[in-house]
Parts: sequence; C-alpha cells; structure tokens
Amino acid sequence: MNLTETTLLIIGFTGQFFFFMRFFVQWIYSEKQRKSVIPVAFWYFSLLGSVCLLIYAILRKDIVFIVGQSTGFIIYIRNLYFIKKERAKLNA
Repeated sequence: MNLTETTLLIIGFTGQFFFFMRFFVQWIYSEKQRKSVIPVAFWYFSLLGSVCLLIYAILRKDIVFIVGQSTGFIIYIRNLYFIKKERAKLNA
C-alpha cells in the first residue's frame, strides 16, 4: 500500500470514527437522561464526520458518496445554527 492509499484510508476511517462517536455520545447522553436526547455534540461529530467523508469521497471521485455527504453537511450546520440561535434567545 502506497502513501496516497494510506492517507485516503486514514481520512476515511477518521470520518467513520466521528460518525460512530455521534451515536455513541447520543446513546450515553440518553442513558443518563433516561430518555432519547440529541446532545449538541451529536451535530459537531456529524459535521466532522461529514467533512472527512466528503474529502474522502472527492479524492476517491465517488459521485454517489459526494452527493450523500454534501446534503448531510447542510443539515448539520443548520441544526447548529438553530441551537446557537435558541441559546442566544434564552440568554437575552
């Protein structure tokens, strides 16, 4: 395996790690709350995972994967925007 392939795998697995962490954090947080809850960290892990996997998909030139990661990217940023806006409103 050459350096380019190794770098691509590191980027891809880093993205998968962030996606896994979002579900892990959400599960732990929900267990503590004794109900299903989506913590803010879920959206940050989603965004990080999406960025890594989008880079991976672009480098691999996989149009299906590129389109899939591009649309999720918008949703994660929008949710973080709503959370920030709501917090600002509560602190006003």
